[in-house]
Amino acid sequence: MFHLKKHNTTVKTEVLAGMTTFLTMAYIVIVNPIILADAGVPFEQVFIATIIAAVIGTLWMALFANYPIAIAPGMGLNAYFTSVVLASDGQLDYMTAFSAVFIAGLIFVLLSLTSFREKLIESIPESLKLGITAGIGLFIAFIGLRLSGLVAPHEANLVKLGDLTSPPVLLALFGLLVTVILMTLNIYGSIFIGMVLTGIVAVFTGQLKFEGALWKMPQLPEGILVWNPITAFGDVISHGLYGVVFAFLIVTLFDTTGTMIGVAKQAGLMKGNKLPRARHALLADSVATTFGSMFGTSPTTAYIESSSGVAVGGRTGLTSLTVSILFLVAAFFGPLVSTLSGVSAITAPALIIVGSLMIGAVKDIDWDSFDEAFPAFLVILTMPLTSSIATGIALGFITYPLLKVVKGKGKQVPILLYIFAVLFTYQLLYLPH
Repeated sequence: MFHLKKHNTTVKTEVLAGMTTFLTMAYIVIVNPIILADAGVPFEQVFIATIIAAVIGTLWMALFANYPIAIAPGMGLNAYFTSVVLASDGQLDYMTAFSAVFIAGLIFVLLSLTSFREKLIESIPESLKLGITAGIGLFIAFIGLRLSGLVAPHEANLVKLGDLTSPPVLLALFGLLVTVILMTLNIYGSIFIGMVLTGIVAVFTGQLKFEGALWKMPQLPEGILVWNPITAFGDVISHGLYGVVFAFLIVTLFDTTGTMIGVAKQAGLMKGNKLPRARHALLADSVATTFGSMFGTSPTTAYIESSSGVAVGGRTGLTSLTVSILFLVAAFFGPLVSTLSGVSAITAPALIIVGSLMIGAVKDIDWDSFDEAFPAFLVILTMPLTSSIATGIALGFITYPLLKVVKGKGKQVPILLYIFAVLFTYQLLYLPH
């Protein structure tokens, strides 16, 4: 099924690669429920929904696309989901927000079944793709800094350095330092190992206490949240969530496709400039997004951490199958994960470090061409400062064609980009963002 000989790999190598990938991305089952909890979603609901989405998407990638790429709820997308609910000042609950994710997932599936998604990606300038990745990285890192207490609110300057003598901040600093050292030494699973070591220190310092059983049968407290497309469409229309749906689509489109191509190149699976079985691969995150929203999690994406599994030899879907199985096992340890999530110092370093990895995209932006650099810079700058991924994307997509027209290069801009600029302008002026 996985054509191991054809890809010059073995079962042992693929399983080891799967374990490596899982270890590097296991933080998501802790971090995702924490972020969505701010929107009012019950921790256990998100915990199981995260695992369901990860299993469905990664299993699809394994069985239908045969790629060593893992799928799970995306960092940044979960933060945007929460920001949408909080920005509504009580006018929008998380159930309605999941309707927007559900509709985005259904549209995503339809786009993935056609060639439109591939053409859409090709029309977006490379500088904007890179800017989106870097901007999300800064956004995620800023969230981590706030959770850790390393930065605190300030009336005049918005933020300031936190109290470096407080136990929670000291614990976060320890976790950050240990994880950075592990990553510098290229130790596989550095982020996960760092979280474990931080948790151990938290126990000895009295900041983490275990009470009762550490595992139990997985369950969904609120069952299936969204399932009827007609009702979901009604929620989107009545609350004017068109911009939210559009933002989910755009971010997921770029994030997933870019990650897939990057990991496939690393694994030597690209055929020229084309990705074999691209349609099957692109369906993985769209199907996972749809099912994930039904149970209670934000949109999914391909994980760049998959590259860690590829680095140790993962070349086929057997790597992804291993990741899926390990996520299933994690579903039985909800109480343990819930206890760990109560100590933000355990998870905050992961957010900061993942952000640092994503910001690396800026090195490939053409900074010598102002009409390429400024729109990307605007995306990177406004995402963390406005606490809105969608706003950052919108401003970048509006300024890019504008500067190209001013410079006399308007004909070089794809027609789809002009359409996006108009849609984003409308969104900023008339829709929630």
